Amino acid sequence: MSLKSVRQLTAAALLALCVFGASACVPLKSHQGYVIDADLVNSVQAGTDNRQSVLATLGKPSFTSEFNQGDWYYVSRETRNFAYNNPKVREQTTLRISFDEKGNVTAVRKSGVEQVASISPSGKTTPTLGKKRSFFDELFGNIGTVGAVGGGQGGQSNTGGGRDTP
Repeated sequence: MSLKSVRQLTAAALLALCVFGASACVPLKSHQGYVIDADLVNSVQAGTDNRQSVLATLGKPSFTSEFNQGDWYYVSRETRNFAYNNPKVREQTTLRISFDEKGNVTAVRKSGVEQVASISPSGKTTPTLGKKRSFFDELFGNIGTVGAVGGGQGGQSNTGGGRDTP
């Protein structure tokens, strides 16, 4: 093999490695939830539409409220992440449709990504109140407590707190 062909082969391998390596850094985009069609959303009007017409126009909601006469929510979210990182919300649209007691639309509200809550957990364990127990306390802690006084034997009955009679 000549020196020129070795250089060409090496250059081709380096180019392929660069292309493959760069493709790993491409952001992954995904869509979650309702696919919003602006024309359909704008066609829903307060005072003229009802539950049946909204269902026919927009389809089944993402979720419904248990309170406030069962408001309907349509949620659309666009996320992006690089490689193994957690996805970051880039766009979110929440459409809230409120109904009165008769099922007529009273309000149509839109909100965006400002409603997304960012939660950062504190540490790897949940803080609890009380005594800190070691591994061996947990392992051997119940030895001798089964059948002991206060363990459900005698004293109070389980039927109302009265005294047991012999």
